[in-house]
Amino acid sequence: MDLIIHSTTGEITAEVTSDGVVIAAERDAITVLEELFAVGARKVILHQENLAPEFFQLRTRLAGNVLQKFVNYSIQVAIVGDFSAYSSDALKAFIYESNRGSQVFFLDSVESALQKFAVLDNGG
Repeated sequence: MDLIIHSTTGEITAEVTSDGVVIAAERDAITVLEELFAVGARKVILHQENLAPEFFQLRTRLAGNVLQKFVNYSIQVAIVGDFSAYSSDALKAFIYESNRGSQVFFLDSVESALQKFAVLDNGG
């Protein structure tokens, strides 16, 4: 796991990158959080391909448990990727509701994530 640091919003945003899955279990979120705290990041960008397929199967509770860890530590999360291939109505509703809030977002690109964080930092 590597971090790309973005500081365009005045706060540090860490983009997690890897050639493989970074989060496959709830404990993996703790590892990511430790890395975020080490660099002072309060925002994180995760890539869809770095999350285990079970993350997108809500019945496994992996997404809820992992995302709750970030929320508990007031870390905003943007998950970037193409979510159109998922047919689950529950997942679509989860994505929709998450995107309406201010903690967790499912977006199509890193640029969209950085823009969303900037808007929120400016009170939007």
